[in-house]
Amino acid sequence: MPKAKTKSAPRKKENPILFECAWEVCNQVGGIYTVIRSKTPSMVARYDTNYILIGPYLNDDIQPELDYTAVPKDNISNVVKRLKKKGWNIQEAIWLITGRPRVILFDFKSVENDLDKIKNQLRLKHKLEIPPGNMLVDQAISFGFMVKSFLASLSKTKSCPPLIAHFHEWQAGVPLLYLKNEKINVKTVFTTHATILGRYLAYNSPHFYDHLPFFDAKKEARHFNIMTEFGIEYLSARFADRFTTVSKVTARECKYLLGKKTDKVLPNGINIKRFVAFHEFQNLHARFKDDIHRFVMGHFFQSYPFELENTVYFFTSGRFEYRNKGFDMALQALDILNKKMKKDRSDTTVVFFIITRKKHQGIKSDVLESRALMEEIRKNCDNILDQVGKKLFYAGTTREDNRLPNLNEFVDDYWKLRYRRTIQTWKTRRNPSVITHNLENPQDDEVLNGLKQTSLDNGPDQKVKIVYHPEFISTTSPLFGIEYGDFVRGCHLGIFPSYYEPWGYTPLECMARGVPSITSDLSGFGDFINSNVEDPQEKGIFVVERRKKTPEYSVNQLADVMYDFIQQDRRQRIMQRNNTENTSVMFDWNNLVKYYDQVYKSFRF
Repeated sequence: MPKAKTKSAPRKKENPILFECAWEVCNQVGGIYTVIRSKTPSMVARYDTNYILIGPYLNDDIQPELDYTAVPKDNISNVVKRLKKKGWNIQEAIWLITGRPRVILFDFKSVENDLDKIKNQLRLKHKLEIPPGNMLVDQAISFGFMVKSFLASLSKTKSCPPLIAHFHEWQAGVPLLYLKNEKINVKTVFTTHATILGRYLAYNSPHFYDHLPFFDAKKEARHFNIMTEFGIEYLSARFADRFTTVSKVTARECKYLLGKKTDKVLPNGINIKRFVAFHEFQNLHARFKDDIHRFVMGHFFQSYPFELENTVYFFTSGRFEYRNKGFDMALQALDILNKKMKKDRSDTTVVFFIITRKKHQGIKSDVLESRALMEEIRKNCDNILDQVGKKLFYAGTTREDNRLPNLNEFVDDYWKLRYRRTIQTWKTRRNPSVITHNLENPQDDEVLNGLKQTSLDNGPDQKVKIVYHPEFISTTSPLFGIEYGDFVRGCHLGIFPSYYEPWGYTPLECMARGVPSITSDLSGFGDFINSNVEDPQEKGIFVVERRKKTPEYSVNQLADVMYDFIQQDRRQRIMQRNNTENTSVMFDWNNLVKYYDQVYKSFRF
């Protein structure tokens, strides 16, 4: 009798390997670095060793953050070895950040001898315009060719599991120009966080959003000399299996400037660190506010004092884009606020910090000198206190009566004289500088020129003071000496009324630290808040209306929001910070990574 046929066991479904590729992997040059780095722990928790980051190897500075000893020996490492035999410089390691993801970094200089050939292939195949002399474009093309070669080799290995490759922004999009045409077995996702053309148009067009449906994208890209960057982004959006962006605001931009509707919106999150003791983040606010107090005393009190307990700290920060980031609107609104507070004879002082980065030639000498002299006064006080304390203790234990001795007699004439002379040297009648550093071209600076159009000159009668700090804050800063995140904790309100902001991490960073903030409905974050958060003002998130509103309306609304904020008493501000910190949980990556999961799970293998 013939043997009965036995059914073969169904093949076990393999989990896909997920590669996430971005120029910002191990390269802190923009907001996408924050996206990648902060999202990593949640991705590793889901995909474990099947989650791998890909980026460019730019220089050896990243070496301290890489561990080469823990890389597993598998098909991926075998492919890397084969490519290294071609003379390619590829670094495969564990990135020593939270989550410890595996990273593969490609040195684009490895293929510089073949660059002309690679560029000609792209020109012929995709009619891509690639003029000579654009270093970033050449680097992106070389990097993209190497990444494509790696993925193609891996996909052909024996028993290769399903592969998904997620590319961020045009700099990492070049592999998409190959994968589809060469029918390489990799499912692809492309995310644009902000279109390259949108950034240029928003900066140069005062009516960008109104004119958005009517721009001739290719004509405008040629006008701004970004045809190659635009072309790579345009083709990447079309060739990817799934095209995504970070907000509905940017999705509309993609529709008109790239001519392609997005398949999914992937909102950005952050790692939310919550404290077991509910009051702990309030204690941190008080602690780091004291650090800001010390800076303010050194910067302002040599000219005139004001009551620190009645002082509130506002700030804005980010890439220097005067109009796009809303720096212009913030200064105009602060001018209105200043005049209103003076009219009301307010006993509150507002200090507004502008934290950004511009080319400068170091900290101003008078700013450093004031800080140094104030520290000298503090040391004199410590010495006097120590001397008085010792003598008072001795007098108290040896006197027969209980009368308090004359403390002035306990201070040596040397310390009295030194104390008076240091204070006399420190004091000045000039107004405190509105800027802390020497800019390279101060006459062309938009912030300084914008301030000239206002009453904000740091005069003693002004209720709103300005500190323009054109360098990002860090522990190495001699003026603050704290991390940027700690500076944020010490402030009372973040102000980010952006005109062009595809997402907006700065207000989200405030929220994670329990600090109220102002955003705009033209930012992706602000649009998300309006759509998903009920009564955002109660939760310490203020969304200024800029869409379909005149600039005058938006400026006055911003001024009103700031004025209402300073009317709050200390208890009300504490309650609002509690509400802000509670709301931050909805933006934790553990909650928002589900949007990425939905995209990856939409693939059928």
